[in-house]
Amino acid sequence: MKEEVSYEEIKEIFTEYLRKHHHRKTPERYAILQQIYSYQGHFNADVLFNGMKSDYRVSLATVYNTLELLQACKLIIKHQLGGQFAQYEKAFGTATHHHLICTNCGKVKEFSDKQIRVAIQSRQFAHFQTSHYSLYLFGLCSKCIDEMKKTKS
Repeated sequence: MKEEVSYEEIKEIFTEYLRKHHHRKTPERYAILQQIYSYQGHFNADVLFNGMKSDYRVSLATVYNTLELLQACKLIIKHQLGGQFAQYEKAFGTATHHHLICTNCGKVKEFSDKQIRVAIQSRQFAHFQTSHYSLYLFGLCSKCIDEMKKTKS
């Protein structure tokens, strides 16, 4: 499980990254960061943009550019799940988890499994030091299975 980190600490990490790499510290970038850290689970750029456009003057280009910055400073994780749009999730404040991805509808479900986590974290590799990992399992969700059964009947 990850250590609890406050939004102020996350904001400071972002501020330091922007300063170090000579990027502007704009209110829009911080509003995007705050919006992301208010979400639970995964989101994509369009969901983020649509959730913000009524309250903030932010363009879709600004959202994409900020997502790249947040990914570069390791405050978010980008998931490219099959042929789907990229999905993101915050990198702090979430427990280690894995992903079930429906190959039909694209739904992503998170799950935790202590046995899998321990097995992966305790595995040693010659000439390689593991820092982190991702596990994706692809298949069909129960809703898509039910719909396929109905179609065949």
